Amino acid sequence: MTLRRGSLGAGGPGGAATTPSGSTEIETLIQLLSRLPGLGPRSARRAALHLIKRRDSLMLPLTEALTTAAARIKPCSVCNTLDTVDPCVICSDAGRDAGVLCVVEQVGDLWAIERTGAFKGRYHVLGGTLSALDGIGPDDLSIAPLVARVRKDAVREVILALNATVDGQTTAHYLAERLADTGVAVTRLAHGVPVGGELDYLDDGTLSAALSARRQVG
Repeated sequence: MTLRRGSLGAGGPGGAATTPSGSTEIETLIQLLSRLPGLGPRSARRAALHLIKRRDSLMLPLTEALTTAAARIKPCSVCNTLDTVDPCVICSDAGRDAGVLCVVEQVGDLWAIERTGAFKGRYHVLGGTLSALDGIGPDDLSIAPLVARVRKDAVREVILALNATVDGQTTAHYLAERLADTGVAVTRLAHGVPVGGELDYLDDGTLSAALSARRQVG
Protein backbone atom coordinates (compact mmCIF):
# COMPACT_ATOMS: atom_id res chain seq x y z
CA MET A 1 0.00 0.00 0.00
CA THR A 2 1.30 3.40 -0.95
CA LEU A 3 0.72 6.22 1.52
CA ARG A 4 -0.10 9.62 0.11
CA ARG A 5 1.74 12.68 1.44
CA GLY A 6 0.02 13.88 4.60
CA SER A 7 -1.95 10.62 5.04
CA LEU A 8 0.09 9.53 8.06
CA GLY A 9 -1.76 9.92 11.35
CA ALA A 10 0.96 12.12 12.81
CA GLY A 11 1.25 14.24 9.68
CA GLY A 12 4.23 12.42 8.22
CA PRO A 13 7.46 10.91 9.59
CA GLY A 14 8.28 12.35 13.00
CA GLY A 15 4.89 14.06 13.20
CA ALA A 16 5.79 16.86 10.77
CA ALA A 17 2.96 19.30 10.15
CA THR A 18 2.28 18.58 6.46
CA THR A 19 -0.93 18.88 4.44
CA PRO A 20 -2.18 16.73 1.56
CA SER A 21 -2.47 19.80 -0.66
CA GLY A 22 1.16 20.78 -0.10
CA SER A 23 0.07 24.41 0.22
CA THR A 24 2.99 26.48 1.54
CA GLU A 25 0.60 28.98 3.10
CA ILE A 26 -1.36 26.33 4.98
CA GLU A 27 1.79 24.57 6.13
CA THR A 28 3.21 27.87 7.41
CA LEU A 29 -0.01 28.53 9.33
CA ILE A 30 0.11 25.06 10.89
CA GLN A 31 3.79 25.38 11.82
CA LEU A 32 3.19 28.74 13.53
CA LEU A 33 0.15 27.44 15.40
CA SER A 34 2.11 24.38 16.56
CA ARG A 35 4.52 26.70 18.41
CA LEU A 36 1.75 27.80 20.77
CA PRO A 37 1.69 26.17 24.24
CA GLY A 38 -0.42 23.03 24.29
CA LEU A 39 -0.64 22.72 20.50
CA GLY A 40 1.23 19.93 18.73
CA PRO A 41 1.13 19.22 14.98
CA ARG A 42 -2.24 17.45 15.11
CA SER A 43 -3.92 20.11 17.23
CA ALA A 44 -2.37 22.81 15.04
CA ARG A 45 -3.84 21.20 11.91
CA ARG A 46 -7.29 21.08 13.48
CA ALA A 47 -7.00 24.70 14.58
CA ALA A 48 -5.83 25.79 11.13
CA LEU A 49 -8.71 24.00 9.43
CA HIS A 50 -11.16 25.55 11.89
CA LEU A 51 -9.81 29.02 11.13
CA ILE A 52 -9.90 28.50 7.38
CA LYS A 53 -13.49 27.22 7.47
CA ARG A 54 -14.51 30.28 9.47
CA ARG A 55 -12.50 32.82 7.53
CA ASP A 56 -14.94 35.75 7.86
CA SER A 57 -16.26 35.13 11.37
CA LEU A 58 -13.00 34.09 13.06
CA MET A 59 -9.82 34.15 10.97
CA LEU A 60 -10.00 37.74 9.74
CA PRO A 61 -11.09 39.20 13.12
CA LEU A 62 -8.31 37.21 14.79
CA THR A 63 -5.77 38.55 12.29
CA GLU A 64 -6.90 42.11 13.02
CA ALA A 65 -6.78 41.51 16.78
CA LEU A 66 -3.26 40.06 16.59
CA THR A 67 -2.04 43.00 14.49
CA THR A 68 -3.53 45.51 16.94
CA ALA A 69 -2.13 43.65 19.95
CA ALA A 70 1.36 43.48 18.44
CA ALA A 71 1.31 47.24 17.82
CA ARG A 72 -0.22 48.43 21.09
CA ILE A 73 0.60 45.99 23.93
CA LYS A 74 3.80 46.77 25.84
CA PRO A 75 5.35 46.10 29.25
CA CYS A 76 4.53 48.47 32.10
CA SER A 77 7.60 50.47 33.11
CA VAL A 78 6.58 50.20 36.78
CA CYS A 79 5.46 46.62 37.42
CA ASN A 80 6.47 44.85 34.18
CA THR A 81 3.00 43.53 33.34
CA LEU A 82 1.46 43.92 29.88
CA ASP A 83 -1.01 46.62 28.91
CA THR A 84 -1.77 49.14 26.18
CA VAL A 85 -0.96 52.08 28.47
CA ASP A 86 2.13 52.91 30.52
CA PRO A 87 1.92 52.89 33.51
CA CYS A 88 -0.61 50.09 33.34
CA VAL A 89 -4.20 50.32 34.55
CA ILE A 90 -3.38 48.65 37.88
CA CYS A 91 -0.42 50.90 38.67
CA SER A 92 -2.48 53.95 37.74
CA ASP A 93 -5.43 52.97 39.94
CA ALA A 94 -5.49 55.37 42.89
CA GLY A 95 -7.81 52.99 44.71
CA ARG A 96 -5.08 50.35 44.96
CA ASP A 97 -2.91 50.09 48.07
CA ALA A 98 0.57 51.10 46.85
CA GLY A 99 2.05 49.95 50.16
CA VAL A 100 1.47 46.27 49.40
CA LEU A 101 3.28 44.59 46.49
CA CYS A 102 2.48 41.10 45.24
CA VAL A 103 5.49 39.61 43.45
CA VAL A 104 4.72 37.02 40.75
CA GLU A 105 6.77 35.12 38.22
CA GLN A 106 4.80 35.81 35.05
CA VAL A 107 1.94 37.99 33.83
CA GLY A 108 -0.33 34.92 33.78
CA ASP A 109 0.11 34.60 37.54
CA LEU A 110 -0.98 38.22 37.97
CA TRP A 111 -4.10 37.54 35.90
CA ALA A 112 -4.89 34.48 38.05
CA ILE A 113 -4.74 36.51 41.27
CA GLU A 114 -6.79 39.33 39.74
CA ARG A 115 -9.54 36.86 38.82
CA THR A 116 -10.10 36.17 42.52
CA GLY A 117 -10.85 39.83 43.27
CA ALA A 118 -9.26 39.27 46.69
CA PHE A 119 -6.14 41.42 46.29
CA LYS A 120 -6.31 45.22 46.22
CA GLY A 121 -2.63 46.08 46.26
CA ARG A 122 -0.19 46.35 43.36
CA TYR A 123 2.07 43.91 41.58
CA HIS A 124 5.61 43.30 40.41
CA VAL A 125 6.31 40.76 37.66
CA LEU A 126 9.77 39.18 37.86
CA GLY A 127 9.70 37.62 34.41
CA GLY A 128 10.67 34.16 35.67
CA THR A 129 12.63 32.49 38.46
CA LEU A 130 16.26 31.91 39.27
CA SER A 131 17.54 28.74 37.64
CA ALA A 132 21.14 27.61 37.62
CA LEU A 133 20.36 24.85 35.10
CA ASP A 134 18.87 27.33 32.63
CA GLY A 135 21.50 29.98 33.32
CA ILE A 136 18.98 32.48 34.71
CA GLY A 137 20.52 34.73 37.35
CA PRO A 138 19.38 37.82 39.28
CA ASP A 139 20.38 40.15 36.45
CA ASP A 140 18.05 38.30 34.07
CA LEU A 141 14.99 39.06 36.20
CA SER A 142 13.30 42.24 37.36
CA ILE A 143 14.81 41.98 40.85
CA ALA A 144 16.86 45.19 41.04
CA PRO A 145 13.81 47.27 39.98
CA LEU A 146 11.79 45.53 42.70
CA VAL A 147 14.28 46.46 45.42
CA ALA A 148 14.48 50.03 44.13
CA ARG A 149 10.69 50.24 44.03
CA VAL A 150 10.38 49.04 47.63
CA ARG A 151 12.80 51.69 48.82
CA LYS A 152 11.31 54.50 46.74
CA ASP A 153 7.59 53.88 47.29
CA ALA A 154 7.71 53.16 51.04
CA VAL A 155 6.22 49.71 50.58
CA ARG A 156 5.01 48.10 53.83
CA GLU A 157 4.64 44.50 52.69
CA VAL A 158 5.94 42.35 49.85
CA ILE A 159 3.94 39.18 49.17
CA LEU A 160 6.00 36.52 47.39
CA ALA A 161 3.35 34.77 45.28
CA LEU A 162 5.78 32.43 43.55
CA ASN A 163 5.09 28.90 42.40
CA ALA A 164 5.80 26.09 44.89
CA THR A 165 8.66 24.68 42.81
CA VAL A 166 12.34 24.31 43.63
CA ASP A 167 13.19 27.36 41.50
CA GLY A 168 10.26 29.29 42.97
CA GLN A 169 11.39 28.58 46.52
CA THR A 170 15.00 29.42 45.68
CA THR A 171 13.89 32.74 44.20
CA ALA A 172 11.72 33.48 47.23
CA HIS A 173 14.65 32.94 49.61
CA TYR A 174 16.89 35.13 47.47
CA LEU A 175 14.32 37.93 47.37
CA ALA A 176 13.86 37.74 51.14
CA GLU A 177 17.62 38.22 51.56
CA ARG A 178 17.74 41.13 49.11
CA LEU A 179 14.86 42.86 50.91
CA ALA A 180 16.09 42.14 54.43
CA ASP A 181 17.69 45.57 54.96
CA THR A 182 14.73 47.55 53.61
CA GLY A 183 12.59 47.00 56.70
CA VAL A 184 9.65 45.77 54.62
CA ALA A 185 7.57 42.83 55.82
CA VAL A 186 8.09 39.87 53.47
CA THR A 187 5.33 37.25 53.39
CA ARG A 188 4.53 34.21 51.26
CA LEU A 189 1.34 32.59 50.05
CA ALA A 190 0.15 29.75 52.28
CA HIS A 191 0.77 26.27 50.89
CA GLY A 192 -1.35 23.33 51.92
CA VAL A 193 -4.68 21.58 51.55
CA PRO A 194 -6.81 23.29 48.87
CA VAL A 195 -10.44 24.17 49.51
CA GLY A 196 -12.50 21.09 48.74
CA GLY A 197 -9.42 18.87 48.67
CA GLU A 198 -9.42 15.33 50.09
CA LEU A 199 -6.31 14.20 51.97
CA ASP A 200 -6.17 10.82 50.26
CA TYR A 201 -5.70 12.49 46.86
CA LEU A 202 -2.99 14.99 47.87
CA ASP A 203 0.70 14.49 47.17
CA ASP A 204 3.25 14.16 49.97
CA GLY A 205 4.69 17.65 49.37
CA THR A 206 1.31 19.33 49.74
CA LEU A 207 0.53 17.43 52.94
CA SER A 208 3.94 18.26 54.40
CA ALA A 209 3.45 21.96 53.62
CA ALA A 210 -0.02 21.88 55.17
CA LEU A 211 1.32 20.35 58.37
CA SER A 212 4.13 22.90 58.59
CA ALA A 213 1.70 25.79 58.06
CA ARG A 214 -0.89 24.56 60.57
CA ARG A 215 -2.57 27.15 62.80
CA GLN A 216 -4.73 27.23 65.91
CA VAL A 217 -8.47 26.78 65.50
CA GLY A 218 -10.70 29.46 67.01
